[in-house]
Amino acid sequence: MKLTDQKRMQILDAAEELFHSMGVENTSMDQLALQAQVSKRTVYNHFATKDVLFQAILQRMFEKLAHGSEMRFDTSSPIEQQLHQIAEDEVAMLSSEAFLRVAKIAIMQVMQRPELAQEMNDNALGCKRYLETFLTDACAADVLEIADIPFASKQFIFQLKSFVFYPTLFGLEKQTDAIRQQIINEAVAMFLARYRKTT
Repeated sequence: MKLTDQKRMQILDAAEELFHSMGVENTSMDQLALQAQVSKRTVYNHFATKDVLFQAILQRMFEKLAHGSEMRFDTSSPIEQQLHQIAEDEVAMLSSEAFLRVAKIAIMQVMQRPELAQEMNDNALGCKRYLETFLTDACAADVLEIADIPFASKQFIFQLKSFVFYPTLFGLEKQTDAIRQQIINEAVAMFLARYRKTT
């Protein structure tokens, strides 16, 4: 790794740490330079403003999460098993420390800059990248019957978010693996009760 790339990484890591603990507005470029062990000039050479730095942190997170595996509908595998796998992957992402850290930073910024909410929503993460295609293929195979696939996709994702992501992010409850497994089981059961194709 080139020295300039290494310094950029140090600045991003430092910014993520400080933004998480203090908030973007309360973090100065002097503090960033000190935490990253670089000069203030080096910080500005890489990132002209804190907003540019914040955007770079979000982009880094999006890139990391975008490289996850994608599920394709498999006609030879039970639909319950496939939806369970999708839900398990989604819950693992939603409850990961890396995702929660950046989400906390982002939510604090959205409170001050509401336009960021739409920008973040436009980035497809986790199963949002492929779930509509998966459901379309399952319907084509006569396994599911869904009139509004975008809506059904949101139902599936938001149910997991509501029970896993938000309670964990805001410290409302301490979740165990058993609790998360119950959430997954119930989300899949409810989805299939509504959309499984009946003969």
